[in-house]
Amino acid sequence: MADTGFADHFSAVAARYAAYRPHYPAALIGALADRCERHDVAWDIGCGSGQLSVALAARFLRVIASDPAAAQLDHAERDPRVEYRRAPAEASGLGDASVELAVAAQSAHWFDWPRFVVEVGRVTRPGGLIALVTYRNAQLAGAVGDRLVAYYRELVGYWPNGRVHVDNGYRDLALPWPAVAAPALEMTAMWTRDELAGYVTTWSATVRLVAARGEAPIDELRRDLTALWPDGEPREVRWPLTIKLARR
Repeated sequence: MADTGFADHFSAVAARYAAYRPHYPAALIGALADRCERHDVAWDIGCGSGQLSVALAARFLRVIASDPAAAQLDHAERDPRVEYRRAPAEASGLGDASVELAVAAQSAHWFDWPRFVVEVGRVTRPGGLIALVTYRNAQLAGAVGDRLVAYYRELVGYWPNGRVHVDNGYRDLALPWPAVAAPALEMTAMWTRDELAGYVTTWSATVRLVAARGEAPIDELRRDLTALWPDGEPREVRWPLTIKLARR
């Protein structure tokens, strides 16, 4: 595939991304599928290592999962109903009106938005569903949650430009088709402190912080988590989801 010039924030941490990114709840897949008239083809746009792709295959006969980063696709979970393709969101190579569901989960904020809107409108069949899903900061109770908030503050200035869309709940990413009511859902996981620390290393801002200042900030976070969470027992982590839906 020709060079797309996309901003690649995750190839360097692709293995950790596959290991430590949370998986979407079954309720999200159900909400998307229930709002589709047909369940033949779903397109997972900016699929990363397939956290959503395989889950969609439980309700759709075929899932096309695309991402411009080869390293992400190399680490993606395999499923016979999921076809991974290296392609940017703005130039998918898919046929006109060829998918029933087009969903971008934790990826739309990186797209060239005007070009993407044209492409997703071309690829989604009339009457199909277009979905944007994002989650912001992980939430934990008590002192561990407070320490994580302090680390978020340390990352100010290191997030790439697209992060602003996550922070404002995709307010500025307008879909030019009729809106569809979306449910209020959250993603949860029971994680150990090591899983939480691994997740933090997959953030684009952490990658940039380490490039600028070395491993010291993330090492300090790990030491503090060990002090605050000495037994390493799983604890609940929560991410409220932002969901925007439109009918093509």
